[in-house]
Amino acid sequence: MSVMQKQTLRLFLVRHGESADNVEMRYLGRRDEPLTEKGMRQAEQAAAALAPFSIRAIYTSPLMRTADTAARIRETSGAELFTDTRLIEGSFGQWEGMSRNEVIQAGGRDAELLARWENDASAAPPGGESLEEIQVRVMSLVEELKENGLQSPIVLVSHVGPIKALLASALDVPLEATRRMFLDPCSISVVDWGKRPFLRLFNSHAHLGWETPRWANLPGN
Repeated sequence: MSVMQKQTLRLFLVRHGESADNVEMRYLGRRDEPLTEKGMRQAEQAAAALAPFSIRAIYTSPLMRTADTAARIRETSGAELFTDTRLIEGSFGQWEGMSRNEVIQAGGRDAELLARWENDASAAPPGGESLEEIQVRVMSLVEELKENGLQSPIVLVSHVGPIKALLASALDVPLEATRRMFLDPCSISVVDWGKRPFLRLFNSHAHLGWETPRWANLPGN
């Protein structure tokens, strides 16, 4: 095994800042929605939190909410910025723009499929993408970064689906376990990816304030 392959790759996983549909808890998916004013502030706060680290490169999903978040990190770090479609959010197909309750109220096949989708990583929304498919593409990027022997740390700016899928791989847990994970807008997670990946930090929002995340204000999930 080469020296490059033995190196540990540190990945900062950044969820994009808040967008309007995030506030309403809708399935946003591939809808190209911009950040809210609050989301822009969150992106600036995340950039400031990452500033002390010598970021080597930033990879981002092409959607506006991620690209704008990544741009703020680039401005602060000076790192080179790359766009990679493997970091794009999973497609919710016909459910995009809908809330979970609206899908349930639609009844019939949609309600049945939703119940399956929430418990089966191989299931996909109608016309959408399964969590298994998301994991395949995001892990292909991670493997590529490792094989290229890039110096870390590297920032990946992405969405809930791809970040959770990557974390499931790092922890070697079933994808269904990601249904028990919650990621706040513009939170930061850290994985050291070597021979044995280690999750160093999960859903950190210290840079945003302790009482600001959604979990602090809403009961349950």
